Amino acid sequence: MRPRFLSLALRPWLRRMSSACFPLAAHRGLLRLRGPNTVGFLQGIITNDAERLKDGAMYAHLLNVQGRSLYDVLLYRVPGPPDVSPDLLLESDVEAVDSIRKHLQVYNFRKKVEVLPCPELSIWAVIQEKSDPPLNRLPSPALLCVPDPRAPLMGCRLVAQTGADITVILPGTELRTVRDYSRHRYQHGIPEGVKDLPPGVALPLESNLVYMNGISFSKGCYVGQELTARTHHTGVIRKRLVPVRFSSPLPSEFHGAEITTTSGKSAGKYRAGVEDLGLALLRLAHVGEELQLKGGGATVSMTASVPEWWPGSGDDK
Repeated sequence: MRPRFLSLALRPWLRRMSSACFPLAAHRGLLRLRGPNTVGFLQGIITNDAERLKDGAMYAHLLNVQGRSLYDVLLYRVPGPPDVSPDLLLESDVEAVDSIRKHLQVYNFRKKVEVLPCPELSIWAVIQEKSDPPLNRLPSPALLCVPDPRAPLMGCRLVAQTGADITVILPGTELRTVRDYSRHRYQHGIPEGVKDLPPGVALPLESNLVYMNGISFSKGCYVGQELTARTHHTGVIRKRLVPVRFSSPLPSEFHGAEITTTSGKSAGKYRAGVEDLGLALLRLAHVGEELQLKGGGATVSMTASVPEWWPGSGDDK
């Protein structure tokens, strides 16, 4: 039987809160990394400090040599016997799984790290909704249930056997959809996957990697580190991914369109979204102004905001 792990930090939360569960199997995929050199291998190719990955989850980006983001990932340590090097799970956009596997193999020279597909496991998002009487049972038979490291409002990540019944794992939970999950992310400005973070285009610091606990500036060198570190130490980031809301639902053909002020001045670019919610790479000087997006002969007005979970912006500091 596979070992089960529930973060101690989550136990009181799961007892006192009802929750909404979002099945992400069609949206997020997993790779299993196995071998005694796995942590050292990752240390040279991800933005975060792999040696600090213990029993929870870790967020990171894989960069190209120019310092632009290729893939955003979540990493999990699979519990096992203390005398055996643990497997690691790597979660990513399902569309990027094969590309990430090939990318890892490029750097896997003499590391003897196995990078394996993991169709037997699936990812769920569990996000608290409201206060509720204590749950009688903890998540079981979940393999992992740990806080999402990106922001408290993202709840936790649950890893279970593919096809498992979520009503058994979390009795009384409300089952929601991937669309609901995406709307939650976009409402709060959390990017995820290749549409929000186009490979080879997005810059990690403009994508709020620091705010989402996805980078270490003290661990040493990794692929793409030089430009990222230099940008960080200058302290000048004029554009960031921010949540935006449109005056009406937006067709998909607007993705990547130019955003302007009402006077026609360029303000940024729209990345992706669902209906009237989305993300835009916007000059911070224009947050709070009336903005517009043009495409297909139509003009849609929009507003941008600073997320409350950003440092100094609200309660989650």
